[in-house]
Amino acid sequence: MKASEFRDMTQDELVQKLNDLKTEFFNLRFQLATGQLNNPMMIKQVKRDIARVKTILTEMDLGSIAN
Repeated sequence: MKASEFRDMTQDELVQKLNDLKTEFFNLRFQLATGQLNNPMMIKQVKRDIARVKTILTEMDLGSIAN
């Protein structure tokens, strides 16, 4: 997802999305370890999405983005 799509979400939605992404990241790492991962680039994408969500949550906490 793009950062603009995350910025349109509420803080509660972002927290839920972050939990979902962390679960997906765990599952991808597990698939990588067992040799079942078809697309290793998914790990990179999920890590970046996690970073985007965390950044936007931090900005919201600091008051940079009015919601």
